[in-house]
Amino acid sequence: MEPALGYLIDHPEGLLLVDTGMGSHPEVDAWYKPRRVPLPEALAAAGAKVEDIRYVVNCHLHFDHCGGNPQLHGRPIFTQRVELEAARHVTDHTLPELIDHPGARYEELDGQTAILPGVLVVPTPGHTAGHQSVVVIRGDGTVVVAGQSHDNATLFTGDVLARRAGVGKPPPWLERLLALDPKQVLFAHDYAVWIP
Repeated sequence: MEPALGYLIDHPEGLLLVDTGMGSHPEVDAWYKPRRVPLPEALAAAGAKVEDIRYVVNCHLHFDHCGGNPQLHGRPIFTQRVELEAARHVTDHTLPELIDHPGARYEELDGQTAILPGVLVVPTPGHTAGHQSVVVIRGDGTVVVAGQSHDNATLFTGDVLARRAGVGKPPPWLERLLALDPKQVLFAHDYAVWIP
C-alpha cells in the first residue's frame, strides 16, 4: 500500500494545501481498500483546521489527489487549464463529483505561474498532461513538492543521474526544475525526500 500525501505550506498570505487526499466512492473503496485519514484530522495533526486553508493546489486531478476538494469549497484551486479540461471529459481516472463540486473555484493556469510571493506552480507533465509541481522559495532554500511527477524519489534520482550522464530521456521540464536549485524534492506517493 502506498501513501497519498498532502503538504501544508504556511505562507504569510494564508495556508496553502497541496493535494487533499483520496475521494470516496464505492468502486474506489472496493478496488483500493484505502485507509483514510479524514482531511480535518490530517490538518489537525499539522495544527490547522479546514477553515484555515486559503488556497489549494492539486498536482493533478486524479481522485487520490483531489478527494478533499469538496470540503474546501470556495477556495481557489490552482490547476493547469489542460488538466481541468481532461478531468471534465476523461472520467476513467477521476470522479466527476470531485471536479465540479458545489463551490468549486478554479484558477486556471497556462504554464509556470507565481501564485503567491515565493510560490511557483511549474508544469511537470508526464503522469498527466496537466501535472504540476509546487516550488516554494524560502530563505533557507527551495523546496519542491513534485507530486506524482515521479512515483518515488528513486525514479526521480534516476532521471537526474541520466540527465547528468547525458543518457536516456529524462523529462524535458527536469532541467527547469533543477535550475531552481531545490534543497529538497517531496513526492505524493513516497515518504522519501530527494536531496541533491
